[in-house]
Amino acid sequence: MYAIIATGGKQYKVAEGDIIRVEKLGLEAGETVTFDQVLALNNGSLVVGDPTVKGATVSASVVAEGKAKKVIVYRYKNKSGYHKKNGHRQAFTQVKIDKINA
Repeated sequence: MYAIIATGGKQYKVAEGDIIRVEKLGLEAGETVTFDQVLALNNGSLVVGDPTVKGATVSASVVAEGKAKKVIVYRYKNKSGYHKKNGHRQAFTQVKIDKINA
């Protein structure tokens, strides 16, 4: 059984026991979160929502929060001496999928 959920402007295919990284939710480790935007659900037959599957939720527990590896943003313009270097670390929340409620 798997489900396709939407959170943080992205879509994830999840199954029970999966550990995924989503956009930062602002929750402590050990807390639970429920994703109610289930776009599709497969438990033998595929059910596609319009836009979401009615009554379907995905329960997950927060494992950790952190920041991803640093991405260097370097801007440069030729012949003008313009150089600008920035770094960015995207915040994430790591969650473990506990149960898919159909």
